[in-house]
Amino acid sequence: MSYIHRTIADLARSSPAQALFYQAVEEVLESLEPLLESDPIYRQNAIIERIVEPERQILFRVPWVDDEGQVRVNKGYRMEFNSALGPYKGGLRFHGSVNAGIIKFLGFEQIFKNALTGLAIGGAKGGANFDPKGRSDREIMRFCQSFMTELYRHIGPTIDVPAGDIGVGAREIGYLFGQYKRLTRRYDGVLTGKGLLWGGSYGRREATGYGCVYFAQNMLLGRGETIEGKTCLVSGAGNVAIYTIEKLYQFGARPITCSDSTGTLYDPHGIDLDALKRIKEEQRLSLREYLKEFPKAEFVPLEAYPEDGHAVWRFPGQVAFPCATQNELTEADARHLLANGCSCVSEGANMPSTPTAVELFVRERILYGPGKAANAGGVATSQLEMSQNAGMQQWSFEQVDQRLQGIMLDIYRRCSETAAEFGQPGNLVLGANIAGFRRVADAMLQQGVV
Repeated sequence: MSYIHRTIADLARSSPAQALFYQAVEEVLESLEPLLESDPIYRQNAIIERIVEPERQILFRVPWVDDEGQVRVNKGYRMEFNSALGPYKGGLRFHGSVNAGIIKFLGFEQIFKNALTGLAIGGAKGGANFDPKGRSDREIMRFCQSFMTELYRHIGPTIDVPAGDIGVGAREIGYLFGQYKRLTRRYDGVLTGKGLLWGGSYGRREATGYGCVYFAQNMLLGRGETIEGKTCLVSGAGNVAIYTIEKLYQFGARPITCSDSTGTLYDPHGIDLDALKRIKEEQRLSLREYLKEFPKAEFVPLEAYPEDGHAVWRFPGQVAFPCATQNELTEADARHLLANGCSCVSEGANMPSTPTAVELFVRERILYGPGKAANAGGVATSQLEMSQNAGMQQWSFEQVDQRLQGIMLDIYRRCSETAAEFGQPGNLVLGANIAGFRRVADAMLQQGVV
């Protein structure tokens, strides 16, 4: 049994039934083979065995009372994975699908994503199997307060700084911060994604989507092209997808799709951004509502999806932006994208492409930006928010956006140069994994066996 497969097998024994976590680990470790062969110091110091185990796993119950007076109980998680480069940093996800394996997969990915930014932040992730959809503001407030009543003792501005993720937006961050402040009597930058009135950063809401488009533009420029005039496919209809679409319009592209948990919306004339924001950010309704205003658009309901993939990837487009959730883009989807002329994929979600889809993209040598590189703009801007909080300042939107563009360019260059260093130019999967791993591993070596 190879070193990599032995590591996965050991994880399966010590952390059973966590398939997404094993998938994330295997994807990274396979890319590291050239580095591990050229430099035995990482094996000699058991860096792999240490980096795949969280430094701390925090699991707790979250009791709360709904509007009918019924006591509810959810599970809360915080996986503080690695602090070699700085305080733990990573979002909180509130969704019914959340379990320990999902949080560990996300936290593991976060280590390398954060390392690629070049900023002083470690990797973590957290959340709960609570779904805010369909809950009143008061129920969400009570849940957030109960969640923070346990979490507050484990976090701090130089210890662990959570942010938002799926199901955790400005509303939830506000309730979490208010409870943290009540419990600690401290007003500090312990959460990012805060409101602009109380320590938030301009550009944070837009950062992941904007950064994903900046990364795609950098890949295209490296091949002598631009995104202007290209037809684009976007999945998701949350924060990342909406601001990916916004930036695509600013760059002169035409985004024609988006999706939510009810189905896929296709508008060949281009998704109307104002209508999308109104439906998803203000009214919190299904994308089906879009047809009331634009009846010539097409809506593919979830039950009409192809058995082997996602409807959003079956429309013709030149650039694809998976911005919804993990494993949403299958090998069959990848084959349809390639057959329809797609030459660039920039991932706005975490691990949205299945392993076989990734293999196909790499083999066909299309421009492919893996999530840990392409969607790092969100966490990078979170760190910029931490910097502003530390100096009790607030930078302008233009200042933040300028820094974001520079960070995304640096990430692209770092991944591209590392891929070329190891004899696989253009393979940004290998480049991202080795570049991120090497920065964390070298810090771990210098800090001793801890």
